[in-house]
Amino acid sequence: MTVRRAVVLAAGRGTRMQAAAAGVVLDAAQTAAADAGIKALIPVGRPLLEHLLAALADAGITEVCLVVGPSTSAAIRSHLATLRPTRLVIAFAEQTRPRGTADALLAAADWIGDAPFLVLNADNLYPVAAIRAVATLGGDAVVGWPPDVLVTEGNIPPARIRHFALLDVDRDGMLTGVVEKPDDAEWRRLGDRALVGMNLWAFTPAILDACRRTPPSVRGELELPAAVRLLMAPPGHRVRVVPGTGGVLDLSSRYDIGAVAARLAGRTVRL
Repeated sequence: MTVRRAVVLAAGRGTRMQAAAAGVVLDAAQTAAADAGIKALIPVGRPLLEHLLAALADAGITEVCLVVGPSTSAAIRSHLATLRPTRLVIAFAEQTRPRGTADALLAAADWIGDAPFLVLNADNLYPVAAIRAVATLGGDAVVGWPPDVLVTEGNIPPARIRHFALLDVDRDGMLTGVVEKPDDAEWRRLGDRALVGMNLWAFTPAILDACRRTPPSVRGELELPAAVRLLMAPPGHRVRVVPGTGGVLDLSSRYDIGAVAARLAGRTVRL
């Protein structure tokens, strides 16, 4: 069964985006959004969130729930109120405190109900083909990208790849673990089969129970990778890894804005 619904995580304030960047020149609208740390609303042609919503619609998604937080809610709601989507029905859920990605997903539990759905970040622009591929599986799945694809086809420098999670995959293409902030030993262990997770998931509603059972991390947050580990714990669910093709555009800091804007120049956004 093809998934037609998606939860977009847009609750966090980007502190790295708020930091000054030597030599980076932004226009007034980009500066305002960057100063506020609301990466999804940074104009890169159109605001990144609009590009992401259009990509979801192009991939066959028809309903979207935006999870917003106290620092992002007003601006994102106000911006979306100016749009008139014809291909998407957009709802909101609010994460009242910044308690991690699993907690953010629980904020959308009422909207999710008992239907499968996608989960993805609001500050990344994913290829339509990757969204469509994970949406067509009809079960629990995650997209994993070869590191070289993210570097050569996206805007992610090699050094930054080391900050993303690695997916541990068995010979059948099933996820066996998520390695967050992998060290050199983990990269050597995975070798040529290393795949990078960019937080593009398909879930059945069983993930919600796993989120509720997830203990706080050392940072005091409820993290989605920890919930996935509980989801997979025997006799749990199997999570398929879908090979990612095409680059992901990532807005982590002000240094990324110009490159992403150049990549999206002239791109039509149709919601």
